[in-house]
Amino acid sequence: MLFKRRDRREEFERAIKGVFPAVYSTAVRLARNEENAKDLTQETLIKAYRAYDRFDGRNLKAWLLRILTNTFINRLRQEGRTPDIASIEDSVEAQQAPSQEPLPLDRVLAQTLDHDIEKALASLPEEYRVAVVLSDIEGLSYQEIAEALDVPVGTVRSRLARGRSLLRTQLLEYAKERGIV
Repeated sequence: MLFKRRDRREEFERAIKGVFPAVYSTAVRLARNEENAKDLTQETLIKAYRAYDRFDGRNLKAWLLRILTNTFINRLRQEGRTPDIASIEDSVEAQQAPSQEPLPLDRVLAQTLDHDIEKALASLPEEYRVAVVLSDIEGLSYQEIAEALDVPVGTVRSRLARGRSLLRTQLLEYAKERGIV
């Protein structure tokens, strides 16, 4: 019995190795800070391990992201709130802490733009943000997102269109404020 559990654990660890970075980065974007993302990722992996014998073997990444998304949504419901939008700003600022060497101008500009995109993304309503993150950042297909969220493909397309439209509006305002456009 002990060997079976160890073999199962090792098989699970090998299977998730290639998709773990995508799962964790999605957790960071959903949870909006690293500490919550670590907890969310850990809870997701525990649930996935417990259900691994029921995994059909088709698309591990989509399956894990579905568990992650459902876990995230259930946490929000249990807390009766939506996460604090400012928490993403804190994690982005922590990642952009000044280094000992001065940064080239183009790198500073890229980091500033990334920060503003993250802020715009964080301000989206949850259902749009999840769809945009899974599609545009994680690269999942509409079908994979539909399976992960347990919604029809048409709903995924609608959420993506609305989410992208809101992002476009926010980023256009940003560009106008900075004299870019």
